[in-house]
Amino acid sequence: MRFELGVRSAARTSRSGTGRKCFGAMALLCAAAYSAGAQAIESNEESWPQVWLNPGIYSHHFDSGKGLRNNNIGFGAEVMLSNKHALMAGSFINSNRTRTHYAGYEWRPLHWKVRGVDVGVGIALGAFDGYPNYRNGAWFVAPLPMLSIEGRMLGANISLIPTVADRFDGALAIQVKLRVW
Repeated sequence: MRFELGVRSAARTSRSGTGRKCFGAMALLCAAAYSAGAQAIESNEESWPQVWLNPGIYSHHFDSGKGLRNNNIGFGAEVMLSNKHALMAGSFINSNRTRTHYAGYEWRPLHWKVRGVDVGVGIALGAFDGYPNYRNGAWFVAPLPMLSIEGRMLGANISLIPTVADRFDGALAIQVKLRVW
């Protein structure tokens, strides 16, 4: 395991330029989407796009005996193009204590308003890296079920990460977010 850490660090160093390029491309995509949608208003109450920032992800693992990290701090952004479509990107320290970068698209077709709070259900399709037990930390694509709860300025994304033997440890993931635009 210790030998793998050295190999993984070398692989991650060579990938860091690729991760920055992907993150930069997602940032440009978000800016372009913002420019294209800046004039669009879906309803009288809400204006689009909306920008939400988050400090990473908190995960509650189903197998707590493995010593996995639950507080996965980092930085992320979510650009809501409408109440059904969003772009997401960010980076955090994952449960295996390595850096993960991600970029994704979120589709939430189901919506409810509960006591002034917006609740949406859908799926996120994301690209992730940094998980040493899967593809030696290289990029991969994965769908995740997504529940969003959003007030006027504060919200949360909740997702269920399935357990995949010898690759991923299942968890309930919660991402608290703050609306800044």
